[in-house]
Amino acid sequence: MKIYIIHLVVILLLTTCAQKNIEKNTTWTLYTNSKYKIIYFSKRITPSMYNDYIHYCAMNYGVDASLVKAIIQVESNYNPTVISKSNAVGLMQLKADTAGRDAYRLKGWRGEPSIHELKNAAVNIDLGTAYLSILQKQLEGIIDVKTRRYAIIVAYVNGLSALLKTFSIDRNYALEKINKLNPEQFYQHIQSHHPSKQAQRYLFKVNSVYVTQN
Repeated sequence: MKIYIIHLVVILLLTTCAQKNIEKNTTWTLYTNSKYKIIYFSKRITPSMYNDYIHYCAMNYGVDASLVKAIIQVESNYNPTVISKSNAVGLMQLKADTAGRDAYRLKGWRGEPSIHELKNAAVNIDLGTAYLSILQKQLEGIIDVKTRRYAIIVAYVNGLSALLKTFSIDRNYALEKINKLNPEQFYQHIQSHHPSKQAQRYLFKVNSVYVTQN
């Protein structure tokens, strides 16, 4: 019980520190008709200045902060306003009608975020981390932590269904087969059997950045 209380105190202290550090480099305002109280980061912000907010969101959703950073690095190289040809927007390259809608649903909201909202770094990080938590929950049946991280990365870029179908059309059997592999075997399976070359390259890139951070 004492350990649990200490753990809660540490979380509260870290969260408070994160918020204070964020506020040093931001101003607060409210979008019209928005569910968000938006954080506007300073125009002179550097990638490292996002760290506190990334850790805050990661803690809030129970997601690995290093994975969030690696995805941001690969997806946008910390450019908050970039839009891809497929209309993926911002730091974590979110599509409003898929990942954005799913993240909204997780929060109990209807609809989807606007492109204007997704270009805001804070909104994008929050919704992107929320979406990662959805994938993490869907893949919690994968026992090995490293293998699960690989699976989340692949699902993030190319969808959960496409990932599982490389093992079986039956979800439970697919997870069972995944759990028979070690992380290296799973990695090689993706490189050899995933139908999307993008997914194969993406796993390599994100994992490479992730490893250098840890």
